[in-house]
Amino acid sequence: MPLHRALTEPIMMASVPRSLAILNGTLSAAVGLGLQQWVAGLVLWIVVQAIGVFCARHDAQFVEVLARHLRHRNYHGC
Repeated sequence: MPLHRALTEPIMMASVPRSLAILNGTLSAAVGLGLQQWVAGLVLWIVVQAIGVFCARHDAQFVEVLARHLRHRNYHGC
């Protein structure tokens, strides 16, 4: 039985995972509007978005992998 493509692909916004896109936009807007640092907010958004696109091209679920890595960091460590 064939599966619809939407069931097997991750949800992306602007070529990055949805959770990262929302977090990036929220933090950049907080810096740009809340702190009134327009240039810093724009630069933050561009840099994080570019890094997210680069990572998502290699692994679309890198956010979940990073969260799991940070949660289990010292499990196998010395």
